[in-house]
Amino acid sequence: MLLAQHSGRIPGLFVAAQKANFCTMRETVEENGSPELYSPHPKVRGMTLLNREAFKRTVVVPVLKVKKEIVHALLKALKHTVLQRPGLKRVIEDPEDEGSKLVILDPHQVPEFSLGQAEQEVLKQLNIPPEVSRYNLELTYENFKSEEILRAVLPEGQDVTSGFSRVGHIAHFNLRDHQLPYKHLIGQVIIDKNPGITCVVNKTSIIDSTYRNFEMEVLAGESNLVTKVKENNISYELDFAKVYWNPRLSTEHGRIVELLKPGDVLFDVFAGIGPFAIPAAKKKCVVFANDLNPESYKWLLHNCKLNKVDNKIKAFNLDGRDFLLGPVREELSKALALEKEAQKPAVHIVMNLPASALEFLDVFRHLLVGEPCSAAVLPTVHCYGFSKHENPAKEIQEQAEASLGASLDGRCATYLVRNVAPNKEMLCISFQVPADVLYKRPCPAEEKPASKRLCTGKDFTEENVVS
Repeated sequence: MLLAQHSGRIPGLFVAAQKANFCTMRETVEENGSPELYSPHPKVRGMTLLNREAFKRTVVVPVLKVKKEIVHALLKALKHTVLQRPGLKRVIEDPEDEGSKLVILDPHQVPEFSLGQAEQEVLKQLNIPPEVSRYNLELTYENFKSEEILRAVLPEGQDVTSGFSRVGHIAHFNLRDHQLPYKHLIGQVIIDKNPGITCVVNKTSIIDSTYRNFEMEVLAGESNLVTKVKENNISYELDFAKVYWNPRLSTEHGRIVELLKPGDVLFDVFAGIGPFAIPAAKKKCVVFANDLNPESYKWLLHNCKLNKVDNKIKAFNLDGRDFLLGPVREELSKALALEKEAQKPAVHIVMNLPASALEFLDVFRHLLVGEPCSAAVLPTVHCYGFSKHENPAKEIQEQAEASLGASLDGRCATYLVRNVAPNKEMLCISFQVPADVLYKRPCPAEEKPASKRLCTGKDFTEENVVS
């Protein structure tokens, strides 16, 4: 089953106040039907240092003179014809008549400064003169959206980016080469147009697969990268410069946690700061969470305390392979050795390190020694990976099968998590570890029952674990 779960970009909030002055200056824009009507002044093209004053522009818009007492009725009757642009007032004072108001019409709906038959009929019913006047409306930097500003500034024909990931007070960009000369301007525009954003950063290197962080440059605003985020009603604190956090994975975190039931056991092999582990603990699951990055481990412990689940999660600072061979194997043996089937909890193992998690699946080969347990209680693995293949689900399954040394046909489900880049997908493959892969049958000649002991492997010590 292939389930597409796309996460949209975080929209910006573009709200500004406008004080329009009625004047008799010469018209500076005649083509009122032009899509360029609300574009900033052409002279800003190529600007690399933000000069807000340079964005001032006067445009000519159609207006109707209306008595104050019937303005509301007109706005309701012509709601598709009046100006609808956020940040601009639709009704302004009439400098020549205190008893009247000027209602600004949408220039794109009234391109020739004349109304259609239907609109004229509405005016006739309201006893409003049908004459459309011209009004010189001054637009400033505050009236333009960030996309409009960047489109006017960057070289014509080049891609304009206004999409970014928001992490608390931080806006995170992945700028392209042609946008780099304008990076500081882009950063300042984003801060200006997005309330709550006080820092803009640009990724300057690929993600380090060891610790899952990357180098970044502050483009504008403060340099404080310690921030607080909220995901699925749970708060997390983190240092964005030192740990991995991606708000576009919120839906996926929620999907996995939704599969868990109270009492289930969750092993989070690459836990980060806890977006799987902490919600699972709040759901009364038994949670073992691990991350190799010392900073991620530190913030994992911090967030466990922040969310009051520090006594419900056992946290480790180990390599993922050592975590699987040590704590996971030991706890699996305990859980699966319970005598009564009803006592055995469902076990889930999350492996969210898409750059290399599939390579860790070979650890499950003969991880346990003994007679295979019931298929109903075999651990379920949720493993993530990237694919550029034309059939990404097939490629991910084949990679998993190669690591396990067994076929998963009819025994797995593959989910499309998100599109990472053009022709690059992030996927999750979920499956129960086959019994013939997980278990090594004991040798009959051995004196001690093999089902009562563990395979040899790297031990984990007390100083590596915090309960």
